[in-house]
Amino acid sequence: MKARYDGLADWYDTWNSSFYRMNYAPLAEILGPGEGLCLDLGCGTGQYFEVIRDTGRVPLGLDRSADQLRLARTRTGGPLLQADAGRLPLRDASLPAVVSVWTSTDLPDFPAMLREAARVLLPGGVFVFYGVHPCFNGPHVQVMEDRVVVHHTYRQRGWHERAPWWNAEGVRDRVGMNHLPLPDFLNAFIASGLTIERVYEPREHAVPNILAVRARA
Repeated sequence: MKARYDGLADWYDTWNSSFYRMNYAPLAEILGPGEGLCLDLGCGTGQYFEVIRDTGRVPLGLDRSADQLRLARTRTGGPLLQADAGRLPLRDASLPAVVSVWTSTDLPDFPAMLREAARVLLPGGVFVFYGVHPCFNGPHVQVMEDRVVVHHTYRQRGWHERAPWWNAEGVRDRVGMNHLPLPDFLNAFIASGLTIERVYEPREHAVPNILAVRARA
């Protein structure tokens, strides 16, 4: 089955370049310094490999899309894996760190990804999620010039192909979006066995559209 981002990698890499620059510092902060391999789970075109390297780690990229990995290959001298985030081709307790950036909205089974991340982490290993805020970013949220409107569709979990207020030039109108209400998002961490040690709303927006979580295996 074709991955959702196949055929969109060049467009996405350009579209995301400004967002990557804004996310660089807060992602580096919540990940913190370390060493050894760090799995970038759902690495896309590899734009966040630089953040991982700058914390002292070596990025290992994994994505479902061969098209995305084509560009990721230009950003790393290390290995890349094409695989499903819910079935990682890695041994149990084999990595000291896993990062997953902007993935909860693209995966059909976010809890499965967290379970796999927990499985491949060494005891005490760090997992960082950085992505969509379940409450204030999603198919239920309408961003207007002077306010943000949260619609009553917040509880409509699952895959959304379209929302009436999505920007036709944005990524969601092209690939759709999986929505997890906040309890589903947090319960997925609890069920995975990961222990949350920090929750962070980066970039100081009045209405935060990003949620970052640091957890331990």
